[in-house]
Amino acid sequence: MTKRASKTAMYIVQIIVAFLIVFPLFFAVVSSLRPLDDIYKYVSPVTLQTFLPTNTTLDAYITLFTERNFALVLFNTFFVAIMTVLFGIIFGSMAAFAFAKFQFRGKAALFGIVLLTFMIPFEVIAIPLYGLVQSVGWIDTYYGLIVPAVANGLVIFLYRQFFLDLPDALIESARIDGASWWKIYSAIIMPLCKPVTISAGLLLFISQWESFLWPLIATRSKQYKVIQVALSDFTTQHGTLWNELYAVSVIAVIIPLLLLLPLQRFFVQGVANTGIKE
Repeated sequence: MTKRASKTAMYIVQIIVAFLIVFPLFFAVVSSLRPLDDIYKYVSPVTLQTFLPTNTTLDAYITLFTERNFALVLFNTFFVAIMTVLFGIIFGSMAAFAFAKFQFRGKAALFGIVLLTFMIPFEVIAIPLYGLVQSVGWIDTYYGLIVPAVANGLVIFLYRQFFLDLPDALIESARIDGASWWKIYSAIIMPLCKPVTISAGLLLFISQWESFLWPLIATRSKQYKVIQVALSDFTTQHGTLWNELYAVSVIAVIIPLLLLLPLQRFFVQGVANTGIKE
């Protein structure tokens, strides 16, 4: 196979893969703009009208905010995700700084435990975690949704790997000038790790935005419902409200996408800058 033919084949494969990824989102957007009756009408047999509606409406989106109290669901999801990002970056970077630049007994073993936290499936610890959260009275509260996600082993790992590359001379010079450890961390170290901070923030935000199992078992009332749990509200014993379900699905996908696309280069740079180091 010639070089040109190989490149053409690669482009064809990429186009096919891109189509398979984009098509479900396209179909969800189209279906969310249909009346419910049209979704059932054109689902079988499959024709051009199955994918290109002749009658479009925003009724599904309007119903979400006027009848389903979806504004509260969005607020809960944003609030939980943003608070997790804020505190996750603060505590994760501080822990990573200690692992990278301080010497203390048991550091290697403790860091090994940190690594294990993101290697073990969440389902394994969900029940013990529920018991712990219940014992402190955080079930059906924002604390119960946010605090367990703040200590993220992957975030600590990313920061620690980046901090290992920073020269110790930089810290020593600041110490000689009389800077406190807090001043060194907040005014010198953190401004240098913008790509890693963006990467960590995206990881934490998307992790919370897509979280389903923990919000499902940690909340009981509609007051604290988040978007992934809210998706189940549109399937009832009387049927599925497909147009509203598609509308929620579109919102659930579009918002993280709008964050990821403009920050993609920082995300890639941040992960690339945290290569494997001793």
